[in-house]
Amino acid sequence: MKKISLFILLLVSQLSVFAADEKAMVETVQPSNPSLGLTQTEMLIVILLLFLVVLVFVSVTLLNAFKVMYQEQLNPTPYLEPLKTKPLNYDDWLKDQKKGTSIWEKLLSLKPMAQEKELEIDHAYDGIKELNNPVPAWFNYLFFGTMIIAFAYLFYYHIGGYGDLQDQEYENEMAQAKIEKAAYLQKSANAIDETTVKVDNTEAVLAEGKNIFDGNCKVCHGDKGQGIIGPNLTDEFWIHGGGINNVFKTIKYGVPEKGMISWEKNLSPKQISAVANFILSLAGTNPAGAKAAQGEKYEEKNPQDNAMKEPADSLKANATERK
Repeated sequence: MKKISLFILLLVSQLSVFAADEKAMVETVQPSNPSLGLTQTEMLIVILLLFLVVLVFVSVTLLNAFKVMYQEQLNPTPYLEPLKTKPLNYDDWLKDQKKGTSIWEKLLSLKPMAQEKELEIDHAYDGIKELNNPVPAWFNYLFFGTMIIAFAYLFYYHIGGYGDLQDQEYENEMAQAKIEKAAYLQKSANAIDETTVKVDNTEAVLAEGKNIFDGNCKVCHGDKGQGIIGPNLTDEFWIHGGGINNVFKTIKYGVPEKGMISWEKNLSPKQISAVANFILSLAGTNPAGAKAAQGEKYEEKNPQDNAMKEPADSLKANATERK
């Protein structure tokens, strides 16, 4: 311990002498670029201090180890022979185990090794004997449970007729889908605009459009669309463009500079769509006393692009493909 203390004091004194020499050399030697905000001398001092701390830690650890070794030499620990215990055989081990059958053993119908002789079947092959292991209880419960469920299903759906079979469920779902579709169309009817309107030639739509036309439009366009004050609606010529989108837009916003009012506030989008479809249905009727053509001839690229398509029945479609 005294030698270690003297070594530490000598190292500290050498560090102080080295620091004094470095301080004297600062005036003649130009310092290098600082690293981490420290000069080269300061960095060297920090490294030496870290080395000193590590050296002190190692010295203390070695000192404690030497103390333990010295105490062991003065008072050696007596040697104690290990206790000799009798080896435990399998039968004794079984006796020490918990008595009774566990839930796991009951569920899997497991038998203890002590009953192995009782489970042997009276035949052997090449010294190999077979044990009479029964089917686990859980498997029997599952098997008989599925049989009970199968009989209950047969009685409920096929014998008693209390439940709907697959074909009846399909018909019920299709009927429900029609109800939901009608509710959706009714709800979304007022969301139609000039970009989403579709051609719809169903009787209900055309009848509604005719009633609206007779009540609001025939004063200017005639009862058959032949044109009076307004232009003829039965020919192929249109002033503001033909087709369902342009006709809907013209009815919705009107043409104020020519005397046609905007019907956006008087008619709902569904009603505007209906009267627009009715007007398109007048094409080619050639009524008597029709007004001369006005505007430019309108040719739609593909009128079916704006046609309203009904969703096809998947089962009928598959049957048609098979044919």
